Amino acid sequence: MSPAASRTASGAMLKSSKTASLARKKIRISFKKLLKRFGRLGWWPAETRDEVIIGAILTQNTNWSNVEKALSNLRNRDYLNLKKLSKINQKRLAELIRPSGFYNQKARRLVAFSNYVYENHGSLEDFFRKDALHLREELLSLNGIGMETADSILLYAADKPIFVIDAYTKRIISRMLGLASEPGYLELQSFMSSAIKSNLEIYKESHAQFVQLAKENCRKKPICASCPLLNLCEYGKNPRTPKTVSK
Repeated sequence: MSPAASRTASGAMLKSSKTASLARKKIRISFKKLLKRFGRLGWWPAETRDEVIIGAILTQNTNWSNVEKALSNLRNRDYLNLKKLSKINQKRLAELIRPSGFYNQKARRLVAFSNYVYENHGSLEDFFRKDALHLREELLSLNGIGMETADSILLYAADKPIFVIDAYTKRIISRMLGLASEPGYLELQSFMSSAIKSNLEIYKESHAQFVQLAKENCRKKPICASCPLLNLCEYGKNPRTPKTVSK
């Protein structure tokens, strides 16, 4: 099947009225089951908006344990602050965030983001006063800020109710619904937003629950037997169901 045909196939499954209705019901039930299994997770682990943004940029193309090491280096030197990062020597910053990987690139992005906020808006608070749509467009216009990073900043730093789609969510939904391929970011985001009531705390918690499930059960090589969503999952019920694999 060509990539275009695959996208059409997965899109049809998400959009056909009867199938989509059943799929949305599955999502709502799955969230309740995950809450029962994992309890409330309280993600994103940060004390300030600045720390959320820095973490969202550092977590690109790496795992969270590496980000924590970089954040710890910044915290120990009192640099978990965007205003301070707008004035820091870029080479020094790159060395501090080395554990996160791609450290020169990420240092440039952090400095550029910080400079943009303070040169164009004066403060992070003023920047975040914009409505979600315009703020998202502005974030996406910045170098190195893709949709997942932008939406993470919107949800966890700006407190705008927008559903974050990451590789874990794509993997889980594709397997659970038995999709032949992963749907696109915006398509899946629209679907998840229609399945789960638009609510800031619910969006934060549901994203955290999917991340936890991906770490414990829905791995690249899934551990289906102990998965709390086994009876809802097309792949879990029939491992021969086509599946996609993400990072």
